[in-house]
Amino acid sequence: MTKKRKTKRKSKTKLLHQYYSYTGFYNFIGKSLKKSIVPVVLVVVGIVLFNKYVFNINEGLQTITETYSRTGILIIFFISESILGLIPPEIFIAWSKKTDDPVITLTILALLSYTGGIISYFIGKAALHIQVVKNWLEVKMAKHLKNTSKWGGFLIVVGALLPIPFSITCMAGGLIKYPLKGVLLFGLFRFARFAIYALAIFQMVD
Repeated sequence: MTKKRKTKRKSKTKLLHQYYSYTGFYNFIGKSLKKSIVPVVLVVVGIVLFNKYVFNINEGLQTITETYSRTGILIIFFISESILGLIPPEIFIAWSKKTDDPVITLTILALLSYTGGIISYFIGKAALHIQVVKNWLEVKMAKHLKNTSKWGGFLIVVGALLPIPFSITCMAGGLIKYPLKGVLLFGLFRFARFAIYALAIFQMVD
């Protein structure tokens, strides 16, 4: 019985691997990584140079922390993460280091981002009932819809971890009626991304 179960598991794994190879999932991941690595490196180098020769970013973040309330900044972040990920979360991760409780603030940011993705999912589902919005989103998100329909949960993981707007990925999931439990489960990788990015960004912020 044990050998049969292992064979079945291996067969399923092999079939899954063949499917993702055939549909171009691995190629998509490779291209996404290549596309994201260059901008991330450029942004990091740009920030370092900007911080050294133009303006002290630490002072800027400190000013933001002293000028605006933490609640106000978190609300802006939550709105951004719920609507197409308009503002890069890295800015808020850097800001969290300047707060009184960086770890707690970072955890709240990750939770808000995760929740924003869920809201985006329901926005996608709601859009199905509004033909004009549905048509507009289908045009704007044609590639994401196609990829989500092919790869489902794995694309949610990619959206959660890589510099691909998590909100758009979740919204696409809603538009194709992808199961909510899958979004809730795979979206948890969003917390891993915030932790990984914080390890790097916190080194740059005093």
